Amino acid sequence: LSKINLIRSMEILDNAVTAHFKGSDMAMARFYNPYTDSSSTETGSIWMYSSAIEAVNAVLHALKTEKEFGDGKLYEKNFNRYVKLLEQLYDNADYYLGTFTLTSYTQTKEWTVYGVNRGSSKGTAEVEGVMNVYDDQMWLVREYLESYKITKNERYLQMAEYLTEYVLDGWDCTFDSDGNEVGGIPWGPGYVSKHSCSNGPMVSPLVWLHEIYKNKNDEITHRYIDSNDRKTRVTEQMSKSEYYLLFAQKIYDWQVNNLLGTEGVYDDMMGGCTPGKPEYENIDGVSYRKGVICTDRVGPPYTYNSGTMVSGAADLYRATGDKKYLRQGSDLSDASFSYFAKEGEEVSGYYTYNIGGFRNWFNGVLMRGYVDFYPAYNKTGNYIESFQNNLDYGYENFLYKGFLPTNLLLGWSQNNSDNNTEGMFSFTFAAEYAVLYRYNQTKK
Repeated sequence: LSKINLIRSMEILDNAVTAHFKGSDMAMARFYNPYTDSSSTETGSIWMYSSAIEAVNAVLHALKTEKEFGDGKLYEKNFNRYVKLLEQLYDNADYYLGTFTLTSYTQTKEWTVYGVNRGSSKGTAEVEGVMNVYDDQMWLVREYLESYKITKNERYLQMAEYLTEYVLDGWDCTFDSDGNEVGGIPWGPGYVSKHSCSNGPMVSPLVWLHEIYKNKNDEITHRYIDSNDRKTRVTEQMSKSEYYLLFAQKIYDWQVNNLLGTEGVYDDMMGGCTPGKPEYENIDGVSYRKGVICTDRVGPPYTYNSGTMVSGAADLYRATGDKKYLRQGSDLSDASFSYFAKEGEEVSGYYTYNIGGFRNWFNGVLMRGYVDFYPAYNKTGNYIESFQNNLDYGYENFLYKGFLPTNLLLGWSQNNSDNNTEGMFSFTFAAEYAVLYRYNQTKK
């Protein structure tokens, strides 16, 4: 089973790369139809593009596992070519980079970050206001760190830390009327609503950074507001290890306290915000962003918002040993499977997950959360099995020219023109198979 998972992962990944990336500049066609052999002219966003990096990282991790636990033949044949593909993807992600000046809660600074849309040349993407969002940077922080773990390429660690600095610059460190830190990271610098997806995805990468710098003397600048007068901006040097763990816990706790719904899973965002758009205030002659108080928890729940918090709980429990993370992660694992997985809804004996919109990718994040939490809570093995079964059902019944349909349980449309596949879904299926390979090889 494990070997099959890895082989299928590489097959799906290779076909998706060929179909969705044309030319040396790696412009990503969002859709591909294997029945008509046609790619869309619509270019994928940076989020969609990063799904390819995610899949390559997952396969590279799986190949290293194959070398450690298997015969290593697939590793010897494929590892270096995927490392080169990873480099190409990162190099051409520069088409999504742009530079702008941002006034945040503690400073005004120029940043070079990833815009939502691809620019006409490297470094020219629009990134002002709503044209960049914090969650896109977070997904890339995660992948840069995964790439660093695999290759030990310092460039990847440097980029991860730079984007982390940008994301944490968005943390609302102002105070409410009771003197409590408001907290939370808005969806982007041009927004005021605070989302599960602009907070939860950052927890695990911060724990990883904490672990990278544990027992080292590296320091970083911590920017915050004095709690006494609630206006003076303060800077102090902290050890990186302590700093990254501090924010991992702060972000995790903020999301638990603000976005955990009555069903035991995470809602989409905090709305009802005052002010209703980004505003600024002048303190001692310097402009800063005003704090944002949001009062309305808004749904619906999405699988990925719970998945990132399952992973976050797993990583925080490993790093701290605090059993609250074990308890909360276990409760969330059970609640999310109960809420999102519907037994026999489409095919008897299989669990259906909603795949509307971008949910195929969302669902992959939830599966990864279950895998991350398995060492602490083996019951998630039952939940992981549902993903394995669905992938295998789709592969064994509907694989066409190396592609899987959007709906793994119901298959392709009879109308060939309706069989466009999202590139990020193909990369999701490849990543899932690779993650399942590592899970099966190492779970004992």
